Amino acid sequence: MTVLGLFIFMVSAILGGLAVDVTHLISQRTKLQVTADLAAHAALYVRDSESEGAARDAALQVVANSMPASEYGDVLADADILFGFYDRDTEMFKVDNSSRSGVLVTLKRHAVNGNSIPSFLLQFIGIDTWDVTAQAVFTTFRPACLREGFVAEGVVDMQSNNGFSNGFCIHSNTHVSLNNNNTFEAGTVVSMPDLDDLDMPNNGFEKNEGLETALREGRMHIRVLNQVDEIYDGLLTYGSRHMPAYIDDSRIYRPSGKKFSPSDFAPGTINYLGCNNKITLQSGTYREIVIVATCKVSFGSGVILEDVTILTTSTDAKSITSSSGLQVGRNDNCAVGGGAQVITYGGMDFPANLNMYGGQLIALGDINFAANANGIQGASMIARGTIDGTSRMNMAFCGSGMENNFEANYFRMAL
Repeated sequence: MTVLGLFIFMVSAILGGLAVDVTHLISQRTKLQVTADLAAHAALYVRDSESEGAARDAALQVVANSMPASEYGDVLADADILFGFYDRDTEMFKVDNSSRSGVLVTLKRHAVNGNSIPSFLLQFIGIDTWDVTAQAVFTTFRPACLREGFVAEGVVDMQSNNGFSNGFCIHSNTHVSLNNNNTFEAGTVVSMPDLDDLDMPNNGFEKNEGLETALREGRMHIRVLNQVDEIYDGLLTYGSRHMPAYIDDSRIYRPSGKKFSPSDFAPGTINYLGCNNKITLQSGTYREIVIVATCKVSFGSGVILEDVTILTTSTDAKSITSSSGLQVGRNDNCAVGGGAQVITYGGMDFPANLNMYGGQLIALGDINFAANANGIQGASMIARGTIDGTSRMNMAFCGSGMENNFEANYFRMAL
């Protein structure tokens, strides 16, 4: 009995030691992994807009705050922060430190670094420490809703007799409001934080074909709205990441006047219009220019924008207006290039027959447009306020021809 008791005691001691040490190991391994995840996210978030060095510093600072060297040793070396591209199919990471699309961070607690994880009771059977490694991969992505669709912080209000084709997206961080006789093809998305807030007539599902299938619940952080100041600076800085590729003249031109025609702007140029009240872009086709204005901008009848970026700092509720039939982008059946972007610190108001062909509208206020809007070859509207359309519009998903759209990267864990 004494021998059996000693044997049972030894087995219990080993099992108890194993339980204590394994629990400690799992706890420390989890902390190391969480810190790796935080460091990778911080590195890629900063790398999106800053230098590689700044991104590395951000990751190292996160680790210093979460696992200070005085307690855990040096768990992250500068050489273990790698930027590059992650292939989800092969689960391989290709290193390219000029990349802004992915990061691999490796944290280590190894005996060779003097910071391995110690054991407690298992030291008695020769297991003194464990070497533990944690890796995290973060990548960027861009939601399709923000590339082609209607996205607003406020209400998105569509009236009746509108058609939305496969891939087109309608999202509101408040709610979506619809009338009857709208059509939603398979593959369209209509989303909001709470589907109970959907505003429609009592027979809305019967009178809006495909709506019930298109509904999704969720909230979206519309990051590009917080980058308008950065876009403004970029459009006045030749060579910036926001400068369109069709600009090949580094000078900033300052044409004067209140009314302009296409001949007033040379292709490939940056134009700053320091105005007080309103300028008018008169009839014609404007190509390969950037215009930054400090007042309201009005488009005359027959204006076509092809490879054009226009931004105004006017905060007026109608800082961007037009005559009927404004065309934003080249009518080229979704071909690469030819798109146009219009951005305002205020709101936009358009009459009937707004045509968008690889066009993007961004407003820190509201976007309002009347009947017969056409966006079957690429349309993106993003507003901090509301988006209000009326009837008889047709919107579809192009998938190309909007390469110059202003988009913000989003970040997700890949590994």
